[in-house]
Amino acid sequence: MTHGFKSKTTDMLTTTLSDFQKHMKMYLDTIVKNNEVLTINRGNESGVVIISLAEYNSLKATWHELSSKLNESRLDSAIEKLGK
Repeated sequence: MTHGFKSKTTDMLTTTLSDFQKHMKMYLDTIVKNNEVLTINRGNESGVVIISLAEYNSLKATWHELSSKLNESRLDSAIEKLGK
């Protein structure tokens, strides 16, 4: 990748809004192909994070599984059984 840079502390791609606009297809292709996370800095401590749809769906599924104590207990029990 010739644009943007990989943060050493967060392991995600970072770029500016203007660079993202110029190279949008390249960034989106990289995000999807390599399961990358892209942060677009917009100045004044504001920004946007872009992830692939697959990553978003995974996060939503995890959130759902942990959204209630009953689901959380079931998950903990299943993990415990796998460890035996």
